[in-house]
Amino acid sequence: MKILICLSNVPDTTTKAKFVNDNTAFDTTGVQWIINPWDELALTRAMELKSDAANSIDNITVVTVGGKDAEPTIRKALAIGADDAVRIDAEPKDAYYVAAQIAEYLKGNPFDLIFNGIESADYNGSAVGGMIAEFMDIPSVSAVSGLNIENSQVKITREIDGGTEDIASELPVVIIVQKGIAKEPMIAAMRGIMMARKKPLNVIAPVEVEVLTEIVSFELPQPKPACKMVEPENVKELVNLLQNEAKVI
Repeated sequence: MKILICLSNVPDTTTKAKFVNDNTAFDTTGVQWIINPWDELALTRAMELKSDAANSIDNITVVTVGGKDAEPTIRKALAIGADDAVRIDAEPKDAYYVAAQIAEYLKGNPFDLIFNGIESADYNGSAVGGMIAEFMDIPSVSAVSGLNIENSQVKITREIDGGTEDIASELPVVIIVQKGIAKEPMIAAMRGIMMARKKPLNVIAPVEVEVLTEIVSFELPQPKPACKMVEPENVKELVNLLQNEAKVI
């Protein structure tokens, strides 16, 4: 059994966003890049499944659509335990473009389980996993918080309104994971970091794909207003502020 982890290279979640070129581009100066947190949890769960000899998982591959500057992040995934990596040498222009590139790779390199994080920490699009499944004409399951393998079939737990849902699926399948798929992201050990330097990282050329979206401009959210203090006895004023300024009641 082979597992593919779709990896997104995103700014550290503590990054203070700045924009350049008349607010049409993200300023990458001094930005620390990391594995997208949901993708990191997906990789962790894949490693847990591989560590169980009953699952017969032969290989875990990570794939990224990105430039050479994404390679340090890819190496982090290899240090955590992925067996090899693929970098599709293209700027990740939009969700459709990324999904099409990964799907084209999958057509010549089939996998049994394709893991996607439910969203990326930068654009929060929540679209790539479902698009890959559509391109490949295979099933996908979203909001997955639990996954096990039994007799070549995947047993999936997903979050729904008011509870959870248990699903069984044949392979191949796209698994779109959210928080809960693994307790904590796996941390690379020193041995893993040393081994990552020698693991294969294959760079392949992108295919021609139409880009369907265009970024017109970015806008930072308005700063939060100053905190207003209300005396405990002044309930009327509190209600007025909640109703007419905060507009929460």
